[in-house]
Order: sequence, then C-alpha cells, then structure tokens
Amino acid sequence: MNNTSPNQGTSAETSASEKPFTGLIIREKEPENLEFPFSALSSAITPNEQFFVRSHFPVPKADPKTWQLKIEGCGEPAFELSYEKLRSMPSRTVSMVMECAGNSRIFLSPKVMGLQWELGAVGNAEWTGVPLADVLKRAGVKSGAMEVVLEGADRGEIKKEPASPGKISYARSIPLAKAMSPEVILAYQMNGEDISPAHGYPLRAIVPGHYGMASVKWLNRILTLDQPFRGYWQTSDYTYWNQHNGMPIQLLPVSEVEVKAEISRPALYEAVPANSVYRMFGAAWTGESEIAKVEVSVDGAKTWQTAQLLGDSVKYAWRLWEYHWRTPVQPGRHTVMARATDTRGRTQPMERDTHRGTYMITHVQPIEVEVRNVRGTGSTDSYAI
Repeated sequence: MNNTSPNQGTSAETSASEKPFTGLIIREKEPENLEFPFSALSSAITPNEQFFVRSHFPVPKADPKTWQLKIEGCGEPAFELSYEKLRSMPSRTVSMVMECAGNSRIFLSPKVMGLQWELGAVGNAEWTGVPLADVLKRAGVKSGAMEVVLEGADRGEIKKEPASPGKISYARSIPLAKAMSPEVILAYQMNGEDISPAHGYPLRAIVPGHYGMASVKWLNRILTLDQPFRGYWQTSDYTYWNQHNGMPIQLLPVSEVEVKAEISRPALYEAVPANSVYRMFGAAWTGESEIAKVEVSVDGAKTWQTAQLLGDSVKYAWRLWEYHWRTPVQPGRHTVMARATDTRGRTQPMERDTHRGTYMITHVQPIEVEVRNVRGTGSTDSYAI
C-alpha cells in the first residue's frame, strides 16, 4: 500500500483555539446537504462525522454482495468488478481537500440560486482505494479514448432550470490523462473507515485537484469515450463562461480547484477582546499546485502580513495557518481577511469574476469582527482564543 498522507501540524498548533463541535448545518433536508461549521476547524484531517455532505438525489441503497462496477466504452466488451475483487486489488491512500464548487456562495451579492453554502462545504480527508488507472488497464482502454465518465447510482429528475430530460443519473467526466494519474483512486475507505452511505458507500471516485463534483459518489459505472462528454452535469450545470476580449464566448465545465484561504477564527461577527493577542487560524488550498504563502489583513486590505504555515506541504491537501494578531486598544468594528498564493504564482483575487456564475467562489472574503473591552484582559497579553 502506497501511503501519501500528510503530517500537518501537531496538537499544540491547533488545540488552543478549538470550539466544541456542535453538529453540521442543514442547507437542505432532502436530499441531504450538510455543511461543516468552519469555525470548528481544529485539525488537518476532517473527522468523518464533521465532513460536509453534498447530494443531488436521495442516497441509493447498495448491497456489497451483489454490487458490481461496470467498465465499458469505445466498443470494448463490458468489464465488471465485484466489491470483493476490487478490495483485493493493491490500494493506496491519498490526502485530498474536497471543496464543493459552490462553497462560499452565500457571500455573493446579489443573492444567486443554489445551496447557500458559507465556508464549510469543504474538508480534508485521507482516502483509501484502488488507482483508477489500474482498473482501466485491467479492463482494457481502447486506443483513441480521450475522456472517462464516472457515473453514480443516484438518480432523479432536475425540475429547476435547466431542467433535465426526465430522470438522469449523476455523471461527470475527466480527461483520460487525469484518470490515469496515480493520485486518482476509487475509494472505499475514508480516514481509515469504510465510507458511509452519505459519503458514497460502497465506492466513490476521488479526483485530487478538482472540485468535489468530479469525485462521483456511489460509483457503479465507468465509461470511456473517444469524444467530449456532453452530459447534463458537464454542460448544463457545473459550468462557467470562458472569456475572450472581455466577452463570454463558451460554457466550460468546472474542473481544477482554484487557490483559496479561509479564516476559521475569528468567525463572522465574533467579539474579539481589545488590546490582546488573538490567534487567527484557518486553512488554505489549491488545485494542481501547493500553497506557497498565506497573508492576512486586519485593517480592511490596507496592509498585509505573512501568516505562519503549519505542518508539511502535501500536494492536494489543505495547509493550516495561523497569525497572532495584536488587537487594537480601542473598541470598534474591524474587517479581517486572508489570501493565499500557490507555487504557480496564483493569488486569490480581491474581486469576484462574474463570468464564473455561481461556482469557483475564490475572491477574498471579508470577515467583520467586533473588538470589545473584555473584563479581565486589561492591557496584558492574552491569547483570546
């Protein structure tokens, strides 16, 4: 087993400012869509029970004794793998930050359609499974294949615009080159435990570097194509406008994760003690790169200071960070921000690109806090966390 999991920080780096976990936030009851309260972030690995849940349709039932993964396409005979055979194949563990493409949608103004995620439609986990490349090689990939479609057992009808043509299964494609990359796996375990029904039991795809919609849950069919996939979730939803000379010219499927930092603490509208040292804390991530630095501003983007990155850099995993903020002596409202830069030189933008529609919300998000005189702090240094 090839383990590529991270060792991101120690308990001393993340334990001082934890708040007790109070449960997931319901964004939609049925189908189940649940958000992790990001202010409860306390470790590099998100526990299974705290990991956000994104579902388009109700959770399908699966019996591992009869479940089969079917691989077909490009004229080749269908190839099937049982759950038992799949789990007997050589496995590997990869760490990956998974972010819903609509994470932070609540910050868009004016309000847009879609689930109103705040900061917590994201999590970092260790996934164990079989490399997709090994499965494709065993099935035999015909010459000329260019895309791999991942299809789940979840099925339903989309009635909002753009409406679906009746009931459809959730399916997304990735380029064959990405599918053959060693980090892309078919996972049956999450953080050392069998994946739960809400997170895709018995099998889900894990596509590091891409937004969560590519990591198809309840996977039961793989299809190789010699032409671009034109399915509903590839062309009608999870898309954005490409630009040329400032004009929108073509809808493209959302794919690679963009660089982003989020502030866990202080939380929005939190009361922060005046004249103290407050430990700002959060996480940063990117796609096919790694985080190079995180900067914070405590004066509404007038100035920026470099935060300390915690733990080791692991490609596809998020990076925790901290900054010790000397809070103002005088009470008042202040705006704090964080922005990340990756090793390719990409930095979070300050302004939202409207051509991205309701997805890839990566502009710097201002967090307003209230600096207050708190009894007992006086003028002494204290970690107000």
